Amino acid sequence: MIAGAAVAAAAVAGRYGILAWQAFKARPRVPRMRRFYEGGFQSSMTRREAALILGVRESVVADKVKEAHRRVMVANHPDAGGSHYLASKINEAKDMMLGKSNNSGSAF
Repeated sequence: MIAGAAVAAAAVAGRYGILAWQAFKARPRVPRMRRFYEGGFQSSMTRREAALILGVRESVVADKVKEAHRRVMVANHPDAGGSHYLASKINEAKDMMLGKSNNSGSAF
């Protein structure tokens, strides 16, 4: 009697597991990672591109721009193995967001 109840419980649990797995596989795909901007740099830096580089909104206060610049620059600094080109673009983006840009472009 106990063995029969155990077999029935295992069958019900197995059926529930199979149905749960099928429902899991049938759910719509939701990307887990944040999508990044796919594309190269524009010929002249715009405020939108600067905001995308720094990971901030276009209308953001100066303190947030400086904080974002520091965070991005630490990850991409040439002394830490980063690219000189990317570092110049990051600095150009900071200047653009702070209003210091004279549209001279990067050094590269």
